[in-house]
Parts: sequence; C-alpha cells; structure tokens
Amino acid sequence: MALKVGYIGLSVIMVIIISLFGSKAINETTRNTGKAKKKKIKLISFLLLWHLYIFLISQTGILQSFEFPPKFVLLLILPVFIFTGIFIYKHRNSDWIQAIPSSWLVYYQSFRIVVETLFVFSVAQGILHANVTIEGYNFDMVFAFTAPLVGVLVYRFNIFSERAIIWWNYFGLIVIAFIIFLFNSSIYLPEIYGSDAPLMPIEFTAYPYIIVAGFLMPSAVFMHVLSIVQLKKAEIKKGTDF
Repeated sequence: MALKVGYIGLSVIMVIIISLFGSKAINETTRNTGKAKKKKIKLISFLLLWHLYIFLISQTGILQSFEFPPKFVLLLILPVFIFTGIFIYKHRNSDWIQAIPSSWLVYYQSFRIVVETLFVFSVAQGILHANVTIEGYNFDMVFAFTAPLVGVLVYRFNIFSERAIIWWNYFGLIVIAFIIFLFNSSIYLPEIYGSDAPLMPIEFTAYPYIIVAGFLMPSAVFMHVLSIVQLKKAEIKKGTDF
C-alpha cells in the first residue's frame, strides 16, 4: 500500500508543480484576469482528465497484456508524445514559453530521482524486474542527479552558459529513449538478457504503476522539449543561433 501511495503522491505533486508553471506563464502573459482564470481552469482540468483517463483505462484490463503491439505504448505513451509535438510546435512562438523561468524546467527533472527510487522498492515487491532499474541498466537516477547540479552551475554560479542546457536536454531525451527501449526489450526481446520469458511482471501495467508510462515519463519529455524550444527562441532573439 505504501508503494502505491508513493506513486500517486508523486503524481499529485507533479500535477501541482506543472500547474504552478502554467499559472506563472499565464499570469505573465494574460492581463485580463477573467481570461487568465479560464486558462488556469483549462490547464488543471486537462491534467485531471488525463489522470482520470489513465485510471479508467487501467481498470478495463486492456493494459494488462504483453501481446504485441504494446497497449500501454499505443494508449498512453504515443498520445502524449503526439500531443507534446503538436502543442509545443503550435505555441513555439508564444510569449508564455519565455515567461517560465528556464531554471525551473531544469530543476523539474529532479523528480526522476524519486521515480527511480520507487522503482527500486518496486523490485523488492516483485512489481518490476531489476533489469529496468538502477540495479540493472537504467541509469536515469544518475542523470536526474545532474539536474540540480547543472541548474546551480548555470543559474547560480554562471560557470556555464545556458547553451549547455540545450545539450543537457538532448542527452536527457536520449536517456529516456533508452529507458523506453529497456522496458520494451525486457518484454518483447528478453533473449537479449538471457531469458526465454518476458522479464517485466504484468503487475506493473496496473494502476497506479502505469502512471509512470502515462504521465510521469511523458512530463519529463515535455519539459525537455519545452526547454529546448525556449532556449533556442531566446538565442534567436539575441541574434545568435545554436
């Protein structure tokens, strides 16, 4: 029970943080208080509805199958990735993107330390295979620890310029891509790891563990892409480019 509370609790915290990011952007770019309020309600409603969707689809049992094609990819991960691409491309020139402090988008990635810690506890309870955690081949926790470090070096001590952040973001996306491969290969290509059967326990496709694939991981991708767009646009305004 404590492990489930951990996953749900982290998700609630991240929804609050994203809402604060959005509120900051809305307050900075929308003078009409009525419109600002409507935008905030729309943002929060979208986040809550997506979580409701994750919960409801998990209750149908359709995700609790490793038959190909992977249902959790098609019904959870892919829709959010498509949304991220369309949404950020559509708003790439919007003022609200620049209204979010760039340091916030870097520090946001620190939440992945908690995710990876929950993964370790999940292995102990038989919900995950060690292969996809820090005990195996997943080094996302190492990357997550660089978030506060990079943030401090760039935004507090000015040791590196913000240009370094964009490469850090690209590296973060590569790390996530490898993790997605790691999870899927552990299910569909277990022979790579010397096994004849899927290494992933079916329990991880149940709620609330599926929140990782449906919300937490995609939110990290969203913030990485948003940060890249933000920094590139800022550089263009300064008269330089990456």
